[in-house]
Amino acid sequence: MMRLYAQTASGALFALRTLFDHSGRSIAGVMSIELALILPALALCIICVADLGLGIYRKMQVQSAAQAGAEYAAVHGYDQNGTTNAILAATSYSGVSAAPQPQLYCGCASATGVVAAACGSICASGSAAGQFVQASASATYQTVLAYPLLPKSFALTAQSTVRIK
Repeated sequence: MMRLYAQTASGALFALRTLFDHSGRSIAGVMSIELALILPALALCIICVADLGLGIYRKMQVQSAAQAGAEYAAVHGYDQNGTTNAILAATSYSGVSAAPQPQLYCGCASATGVVAAACGSICASGSAAGQFVQASASATYQTVLAYPLLPKSFALTAQSTVRIK
């Protein structure tokens, strides 16, 4: 009787060892299943982050194009065609346009920006109104995937203003 009990106990121990054995052979299937479950979610996250990064990069390109137009006006004075060409040539992104066209206007600098004023007038600070050029750039970014609660496309705009006189 004792011998039968010993065989049964050793058989149970063997079954428990086999159940909790962590050798590579017993968990290889589990790892494959985990990978199959996680991989699509991971791939979707990578695509979403890349899409968001590309959208931010496109916005930076639009901002740089507007800044390049203002820099051109600061160096060369107001030249609508030259400023427009500087905006378009500032980036390799073909979707950028110089819209609205660069504008020349007079105004007075204030803490909140430039207040429109008549050319030659005197500002509240006592200085003469200056000439300003406003360069604008715009583009549209289309997302790679359609996201819930977000539009499929975004309008990207930027403006840069510089005093030339």
